[in-house]
Amino acid sequence: MLRILRTLALVVTAAGAAGAQPALTTIQDILYRADGTRFSGTMFIRWSSFQTQDAANIATANLTLQIVNGVLSVKLAPTTTGTPGAQYSVTYNSQGRTQFTETWAVPPSSLTLRLRDVRISQGSVVGPSPIITPIQIGDVTGLSNALSVRPQQGVGFAIGRTAIINQAGQIEGAAGNLGDCIRVDGTSGACGGGSGILPGYADSEVPSGSMNGSNSVFTFSHVPSPASSLVLFRNGLLLKQGSDYVLNNATVTFLSGAIPQSGELLLANYRYADSTNPLSSLSAPQVICSNVGSTTSQTVSTQIGSCTIPAGLIGTGDRVEIRYRLGHAGTATGFTGEIRWGSTTVLTRTAAASETALAARVDMGVYAGAQSWESQSWGGSLSLTAGTGTATENSSANLTISFRASMAGTTSDSVTLRNFTVTRYPAQSNP
Repeated sequence: MLRILRTLALVVTAAGAAGAQPALTTIQDILYRADGTRFSGTMFIRWSSFQTQDAANIATANLTLQIVNGVLSVKLAPTTTGTPGAQYSVTYNSQGRTQFTETWAVPPSSLTLRLRDVRISQGSVVGPSPIITPIQIGDVTGLSNALSVRPQQGVGFAIGRTAIINQAGQIEGAAGNLGDCIRVDGTSGACGGGSGILPGYADSEVPSGSMNGSNSVFTFSHVPSPASSLVLFRNGLLLKQGSDYVLNNATVTFLSGAIPQSGELLLANYRYADSTNPLSSLSAPQVICSNVGSTTSQTVSTQIGSCTIPAGLIGTGDRVEIRYRLGHAGTATGFTGEIRWGSTTVLTRTAAASETALAARVDMGVYAGAQSWESQSWGGSLSLTAGTGTATENSSANLTISFRASMAGTTSDSVTLRNFTVTRYPAQSNP
């Protein structure tokens, strides 16, 4: 009998523990209105389901309290040690109207708390730190591959520098002076090509001279070079050289009717030769085309490469240099190489079957309405041969340079255009 009673006592104790009420925190305070009178009304307390620290499950619900003469007294389950995000939303209502709403985060406490101890700012979340489980790179589909192809920081990485990609595919900072320009290959150098061809620039320069309505002569700090680079404004209006003024070295003389008046403003932009760099006003050569060509075994003249000079690119005083090299495969028959400037044949040379190569150079000098040319050609056994002539192609329109070849007879031999280059040397005034 004694054993039975002890067993029943254990069962009752266990049942009581399983259904024990969670520990509660008491909140008491006196509520006032802004005018000092005590608040009377209704308080609505709402919450979503959460679990307390002692594993009690609190269901979603709400609580309505009547506040009489400002007296607030309520017991609530703690939220700060419960499920992350657990909190209470509290609304104050008086005379049928909502006065304001606030959020409470209630900590566990054996002492009675006041409102200031549980109020938190809107949007705050108070609770235990969330459990964070690390995610491995392999757990994310495609992440490992995306990271492997992503450029990484190289040993030359630097803050405040232009980013370049090195040969290993890593990101580095470009090396060089802060005023340098960056090339496509990632190297740096002086702007303008790094060849010393760096003109000086005058921007918004005010010419010296009396602005009195009668003085027509003004002087620049430098000689505009070329003269056509001068852009002169009078009160913001662009003036035309030859119609409004005449330029002679660094001096500009205004024509009658265009003389600046008192209070007006002259501004000039132009390029000029840098006295510290004698190459500063020189124009750089320009490679128009440079490439390899195709192969032919035809017995008729066949185009195996070409270069088209765009309309308006070359003008009077320019010179165009054309260079190419043919390779002959086989020894069965001879071959002929040819260069045409538009419709004008400027070079033709025939080689024997034993010849392995043919090289040629043609210079075209452009003058008003025509072009004069001189040519040279040679081979492994071919002697150097020169020629001259004149062409009358329209250089203001697109002009195609055609590289051609043919075989002396039907054969398995072939001729290949190994390489060709077309370079323009712009007209240049003596600086």
